[in-house]
Amino acid sequence: MAGSTVTVRMYNMGFGDAFLVTVRRKGKVWRMLVDCGVHSQGQARPIAESVKAIIADLAAASPAGKPQLDVVVATHHHADHISGFALPDWEKVVVEEVWLPFVEDQSDADASALRQAQTQTAQRLLGLIEQRTLGLDPGAWPAAVAAARSFALNSAGNAVATDRLIGRNKTHFANPGHHVRYLPSLNDAENEIAVGPDQVIAHVLGPSRDPDELKLMNPPASAGWHQLDVDETGDADDSPYPLFNGTYELRDRLRLPAVLEAAADSLQLDQLGNDTGLLGAASVLEHAVNNTSLFMVLDVAGTRLLFPGDAQYGAWQHVLKDPRKRALLSDAAFYKIGHHGSHNATPREFVEEVWTEGASAMLPWGIVERWKDTIPQQQLLQSLHDHKHLVIRADTPADKQAGITVQDDLWREIVLKTK
Repeated sequence: MAGSTVTVRMYNMGFGDAFLVTVRRKGKVWRMLVDCGVHSQGQARPIAESVKAIIADLAAASPAGKPQLDVVVATHHHADHISGFALPDWEKVVVEEVWLPFVEDQSDADASALRQAQTQTAQRLLGLIEQRTLGLDPGAWPAAVAAARSFALNSAGNAVATDRLIGRNKTHFANPGHHVRYLPSLNDAENEIAVGPDQVIAHVLGPSRDPDELKLMNPPASAGWHQLDVDETGDADDSPYPLFNGTYELRDRLRLPAVLEAAADSLQLDQLGNDTGLLGAASVLEHAVNNTSLFMVLDVAGTRLLFPGDAQYGAWQHVLKDPRKRALLSDAAFYKIGHHGSHNATPREFVEEVWTEGASAMLPWGIVERWKDTIPQQQLLQSLHDHKHLVIRADTPADKQAGITVQDDLWREIVLKTK
C-alpha cells in the first residue's frame, strides 16, 4: 500500500537507550518501545523527565488520549536499558506484550541459574567495594574502584524495573497480566513473530544459548575498531605483539628470589591487584550481560530495522555465521548502533562486508567521563561515513543533518518508506 511508513524516534537519554518505533500500514498503527534507561553517570536529564516525555508522546498519539504500546522490548537488564521502567508513571500505560531475553525466564532452569549468578555476582562485588571504601570520602576512591562500582550497579539486576516488565510483586503496567515472551524460543518457528499490520515480522536472532558464545566479548584485533589501545573496560585489546619477551616471563613462582618477593611486598602490589581485580571482575560481568541482549530484525514489508541491543563479539558471531540470519542483516535500512558505539559491539565484518551502503543508523550516546575518549569509537563512525550511511546522533544539532526531525534536545526521528 502506498504511503506505508515506519518511524524510528530516538530519545536523548544520554548514555542510554529508548527507541519508539511506529508502523503505519494499511490504515493501522502499531507501536513498539525498545528499552528505556540511562547510565547513572551519563544522563542527559533526570530519568523521570525522560519517562514523562515518552508517556506524554504516547498519549498525544492516541485517539483516546490514553498512552498505549503494542510491544515493549527490554533487550537486557542493564540500567542504561531498563531503569526507566522502575518509575510508577508506567502504571498509566497499556502494554499488550513484553519481550525479554531468555535469561529472565524463571521457569527455565538454565536461564534462571545464569540470571541469578549474574545478579549475585554483582551484589557480591558491591559488598566488596563497600568494604574497600569504608570510611573513605567518594572523592578519594581509587579510580578503578569507582569504575567497578559503576559497572556492578549497572549489572545488579534492576529488580523493580524487571518486576514491572514481568508483571510480578504487584508491579505492572496499566493492564496487569500482559503477555510476556522470553526469546529466543527453543522452538525456532516461534522466533519469527507476526506483529501489527500485514507483512510486519520480527525476527529474533539472538542471544545465543551457547555458553561459549556468551563468553566471547572482545573481538580479535583485526575484527575490532582499534588496536594496541586500551578499551573502555581498562583491558588491552588483543595484539600480535606481546608486551614482554618470553625470555623474561617467570612461569615458576618458586624460583622467585626472596629479595624480589620482599620488594613486591614493600610496593603493596596486593592492594593494587585487589582494586584492579574488582574492576576486572565487574567489567567481565558487564560484558557477559551485554551478550545476553535480545538481537532482532523488524521486517516491515521488506524494510528491515536492526536492533542488536548491546550484543558483543560472541553474540554477533552467532548471527553472522548463520547464512539465513546474515542475509536478514545485509540489506537493513536502519541500524541501532550497539553499546553506544563501543569498539566491541559492531563488528568490522558487518559494516565493511555484510551491510549494504546508504542506509541509516542511530547512535544513542551521552558523555560518561571515563569513556569520553573511547566511546563512540571514531574508527567505527568513520567507516559508517565511508559506506555512505546517515549516522544520527543524539547530540547533533538539527541543522547539521538532513532527513531527520528534531524535538528540541529531547528526540531525533527518521521516517522510512516501505513497500
